[in-house]
Amino acid sequence: MTVPPNQSPAERRVVVTGPPRRTRSAPGYYRPRTEIDEQTTLGHTYVRSLMRSQLRAAFTVFAVLGLLVGPLPLLFAAMPDARRLEWAVLGFGLYAPLVLLARWYVRRAERNERDFVRLVEDR
Repeated sequence: MTVPPNQSPAERRVVVTGPPRRTRSAPGYYRPRTEIDEQTTLGHTYVRSLMRSQLRAAFTVFAVLGLLVGPLPLLFAAMPDARRLEWAVLGFGLYAPLVLLARWYVRRAERNERDFVRLVEDR
């Protein structure tokens, strides 16, 4: 390679080209996070859908809990001499279903939030 007479080898520059590091979004690019931050009607709809899904999970847990615990007074009234059974059912029999129900609710709420974040992210 020859060096032009007016340029020394130390002054020579190497230009490296490659893909751009940042890409700018098109003017009409859709950003759900911006919609939520600016509290537009669409952003309000996104947040309302998250709240609705969380509320649906809470009502499901409440309904199952009502079906599980609601008939117990009738059962206890039908068996008036079984005080130890009442305490066993209330103390030990309900513990596992309540823990499982709480665990299901937490997983469902986290999944709803993950889905919402995935919807809002720019990816």
